[in-house]
Amino acid sequence: MNSGPASFDELDRKILTALMANARTSFAEIGTAIGLSSTAVKRRVDRLREAGVITGYTATVKPSALGWRTEAYVEVYCEGAAPPRRLAEVVRHHPEITAAMTVTGGADALLHVRARDVEHFEEVLERIRAEPFIRKTISVMVLSHLLPESPEAGAIHAAPEVR
Repeated sequence: MNSGPASFDELDRKILTALMANARTSFAEIGTAIGLSSTAVKRRVDRLREAGVITGYTATVKPSALGWRTEAYVEVYCEGAAPPRRLAEVVRHHPEITAAMTVTGGADALLHVRARDVEHFEEVLERIRAEPFIRKTISVMVLSHLLPESPEAGAIHAAPEVR
């Protein structure tokens, strides 16, 4: 798989736009919309997958339909310099963490957490804080999504397991 920047043209961009809007759109439908045969669209999609531009397909699920009604972002501050590899190991043990990244600024990491309710969120936060190298956390609860069609408004990953 190629790790460098991919080169693609306007037709590739149109294909990507169609697939990002609805990954179930058929090659024939995309081809009709952009003026290519379904076979040509498939060849381009295969090339984009091989180049690492398309990394997978997913379903977007409304988290509240699964019982996950509470959402927050948690800034994590570590003692000393916690390597990203160590942080990644820790967040993998918390199924309620749906996204995690290292960041610039005062915090060392930012976590996106989904929970059933505030009590469940508090329990998750206590588990995160119990890690020996975590000095403090600052949480921000999500009240509403201003862009309801954004990926952040729906689950990107499989639903977290209920504990």
